[in-house]
Amino acid sequence: MIPLNRNPSFYQLLSDSYARLVGQRLVPHVMPVAEATEWLYETAPFAVLAHNTDPDPVFIYGNKAAQRRFGYSWSEITTLPSRLSAEAPNREERQQFLERVQRLGYETDYKGVRVTKSGERFIIEQATLWQLLDADGTLHGQAVIIPRTRDI
Repeated sequence: MIPLNRNPSFYQLLSDSYARLVGQRLVPHVMPVAEATEWLYETAPFAVLAHNTDPDPVFIYGNKAAQRRFGYSWSEITTLPSRLSAEAPNREERQQFLERVQRLGYETDYKGVRVTKSGERFIIEQATLWQLLDADGTLHGQAVIIPRTRDI
């Protein structure tokens, strides 16, 4: 089984659902799927995270930009319940945001406080969260693109 950070099919799910719901490309220009999969994981200048549909969703994907910002390795981030990316007082606000995305399909221009592995707080800005829906409408989770962050 190919890990999701190297899996062209998972990249296609991220990219296709983003394009369908948000109306934009996830990568800056057209490139072969294998190249785009690699670019998004290794060199994208923005963070991308995805979590599954578990009752307590766990991250299943975090590109290198996300790993650097949150301070986790691939093996750590892909076992982390996504709620732990926010401090306890901010989890209710985060949950309401996730529920809005479930109803609407996506939301843009989100801003919120997040926390690194070491406990440092930072703000994510201009984030877009979307449903990971395949072509048949099956929900696989949610993903977020975080183009800007700043330290608190």
